Amino acid sequence: MRRHAAPIAALLLAATLASPALAQFGPQGPPAVGTITAERKPVTESSDFVGRVEAQFRVDLRSRVTGFLQERLFAEGQEVKAGDVLFRIERPPFEAQLEQARAQLASAQATAVNARVGLQRAQELRGSGAGTQAALDTALAAERTSAATVLGAQAQVRIAEINLAYTNVIAAVDGKIGRATYAIGNVVTPSSDVLATIVSQDPMRVSFTVSQRQALELRNRYEARGGVSAVVVRIKLTDGTNYPHDGRIEFIDTQVDRNTDTLLVRALIPNPIRSQARAGSAGDRELVDGQFVTVAVEGAEKVPAIVIPRAAVLQDQGGTYVFVVGEGNKAERRNVTLGRSSAAEAVIERGLDGGEQVITEGMQRVTPNGPVNPAPAGAPPAGRPGPAGRPG
Repeated sequence: MRRHAAPIAALLLAATLASPALAQFGPQGPPAVGTITAERKPVTESSDFVGRVEAQFRVDLRSRVTGFLQERLFAEGQEVKAGDVLFRIERPPFEAQLEQARAQLASAQATAVNARVGLQRAQELRGSGAGTQAALDTALAAERTSAATVLGAQAQVRIAEINLAYTNVIAAVDGKIGRATYAIGNVVTPSSDVLATIVSQDPMRVSFTVSQRQALELRNRYEARGGVSAVVVRIKLTDGTNYPHDGRIEFIDTQVDRNTDTLLVRALIPNPIRSQARAGSAGDRELVDGQFVTVAVEGAEKVPAIVIPRAAVLQDQGGTYVFVVGEGNKAERRNVTLGRSSAAEAVIERGLDGGEQVITEGMQRVTPNGPVNPAPAGAPPAGRPGPAGRPG
């Protein structure tokens, strides 16, 4: 009995000493949370879309006459100006055709002069009574026939001049020219493939589609502020970099695509030569015909909106919501509608009026309509040691 009495006494003593320590842990108070005041700030309204860059002008070069390709006067991929000669087709056959047409014109003009003299003589004879009416009629018909022949010969000369000019294939617009389809020495005809293609470079178009719902939202948002003149178009390249130049909307389609229920929108955006490319390096312009970009349609002027930290926004099956501190320091759920938000900030379009204390820290311990112990976000909770070991 004595051997068992000592361990039992030790256990009783330990329990007695531990009971005051256990007694100090009572029920915990309301969870401490950090809050910020929902305030209105000037923000830029924006909506994002997927778009494609398109050249404003795209010209396919074709031969208008049949002949041997004699010269190519450009380097593939270079920029050309309107009026530059790009290809030259063999000229001598067309020069000969022009000389022949001019000779036929000279012959027709000589015949016409002789016909006019004959008509004048017939008129004089008829006036003196020595000539007959039939002779006068014949001379008149001959003069008119010769005049018509002159007109036909002049037209042939003009056609020959046009064909000779077509031996020079000229750039119709400024832009960058692609690869040449035919090598020098090939015979080209009006039915041949495209010789090369010129794509205009500055400005470029950005085309994107907007759903009917988004189109109505944009119209309602900007109609009272000037419509398309109240927005700017900014784009982001595929590597995530922001393009430095802004664009403007130039065209909104008049019909909704029945297959996709979308509306086509086009914007014009500058595409100047990059400064580092002026020495002749390749890839001298940022935008290229056909590339994909992210399009942001933004308001030209900032508007006041409620902005809160993105971390304060929660989501469940009931939608997007935040917790605010209500009467009696109780957490209230507020369903909200977000505008364009970033990873750090959320723009609240509906659900908050401004001035509410929005919970941004400690939300995992918050329950709807449950009590909370609010403090400004980032500050140590009341009654707890601050960073220096003093009460916060």
